[in-house]
Amino acid sequence: MLKLISATPSPYARKVRIALAEKNIPFELITEVPWNQGAITEQHNPLAKLPVLILEDGSSVYDSRFILEYLELTYPQTPLLSSEVPERLTAKKMEVLADGVCDAVVLVFFERMRGDNASAEWTARQVHKIEAGVSELARLVEQRQFAVGNKFGLADIAIGSALGYLKVRFKEFDWQALYPDLANYSATLEQRLSFQETQPYPQTITDKVV
Repeated sequence: MLKLISATPSPYARKVRIALAEKNIPFELITEVPWNQGAITEQHNPLAKLPVLILEDGSSVYDSRFILEYLELTYPQTPLLSSEVPERLTAKKMEVLADGVCDAVVLVFFERMRGDNASAEWTARQVHKIEAGVSELARLVEQRQFAVGNKFGLADIAIGSALGYLKVRFKEFDWQALYPDLANYSATLEQRLSFQETQPYPQTITDKVV
């Protein structure tokens, strides 16, 4: 059976968990903070980053985008990408944009952990990326039920995971009020079983992050 090393708040790991659920692929979930003492993440990913998909032969696939590509090619049932090239590329673009929002949220979170040593200028640049990224996602999704075409897919997984992450790590940004159509889109996605079963929540970091 496949194994997935994940962290509960991680939007990147959530993307993979949702894809596995939507494709009905059984797997064992291993939850950890990769830099806490005793974590096994680095044994399977030299970059010590999550998520990591451990295959049945013991080899591993890492980086959420690559894992999703692996799943799409290896488990073609219930495809999450269109066979049409323009739609496929649009979905990939939206994933890059959604991941970029998450990247900026992560940087803000860890910068603020520095307390009095945190850089206001650096934080402001990341906040601008978050706000601009969400604005562009709202423009691209508009009032559609699904981000690309007429079917749930990769773009919805990526965007939904990013918006869910904002609710956990960047609550001060009231994007729901700014973009009510995007809020409705997010709420509809969160009704799916795959989203309900992967709700993000903060995780305790026991070791110092350096």
